[in-house]
Amino acid sequence: MLFIVNPRSGREQIRGKLLDVLDLFSGSGFCIQLYVTQGQKDATKAVKRFGQEMDLVVCSGGDGTLNEVISGLMALDAPPCLGYIPAGSTNDYASSLQIPKSMMEAAKGAVWGEPYPIDIGSFCQDRYFVYIAAFGAFTEVSYQTSQDRKNLLGHQAYVLEGVKSLAALKTYPLKIEWDGQVLEEEFVFGMVTNTISVGGFKGLVTQSVALNDGEFEVLLIRKPRTPKDLSNIVSYMFLREEPNDYVYKFKAKKLKITAKTPVDWVLDGEFGGSVTEAEIVNLRERIRVLR
Repeated sequence: MLFIVNPRSGREQIRGKLLDVLDLFSGSGFCIQLYVTQGQKDATKAVKRFGQEMDLVVCSGGDGTLNEVISGLMALDAPPCLGYIPAGSTNDYASSLQIPKSMMEAAKGAVWGEPYPIDIGSFCQDRYFVYIAAFGAFTEVSYQTSQDRKNLLGHQAYVLEGVKSLAALKTYPLKIEWDGQVLEEEFVFGMVTNTISVGGFKGLVTQSVALNDGEFEVLLIRKPRTPKDLSNIVSYMFLREEPNDYVYKFKAKKLKITAKTPVDWVLDGEFGGSVTEAEIVNLRERIRVLR
């Protein structure tokens, strides 16, 4: 087993459980190679280097760590199964996978659980995301909020920083193409997701989400034209009110999003690059997660 640990995720809770988790893994018959990440992309590099030789890869960390591990697995010819022990601030995707919040229970699922195939998102052909690709208002919150502040406040940090950013909403004139349809408008926010929960909020996506149906859930919020529109956006984002005429929601297997100037994207809570053309493709059932 390759066991990848991000010691700073969440409230650094893995530190108090690490020996118990290792004891469980060893007692289950695994020879364990432990890798403790030191910085960004470490997890991806470790999986690329050691993953092909493993029967199982397990990671403990937040959504960003999970993204790095899966990005590494996608580079392998025959990726092994993945176990996940969530230890982040929000753990959106773990909630969607119904992985227990208890670290020991999640560790048991990582070695004794049943393989569950999940879809992976391809972004511009050379990057991947597990549960969300997003642009616009609120998105910079996830990668600009410090880890210490995330640890202290949990998902409330995202809410606080997001509300602050409303004072300077930026608009994006975009052309969006999917399934033979075209939409051209100015937007303040957009997300392409494969999850039930985003930023700790379950009201932003439909509850009929399937993590392996080959389709994304897409949500786009157009430019507010009146103060009431702006109020409605806040209500929709944080109070889960029903969508209005400023919100577009649909499903898609593939999208092409074109802008006149570069747009900053966030992939699974981390900065994903600045591009004028984003091609987003659902790669169906590419990774198997034990749960």
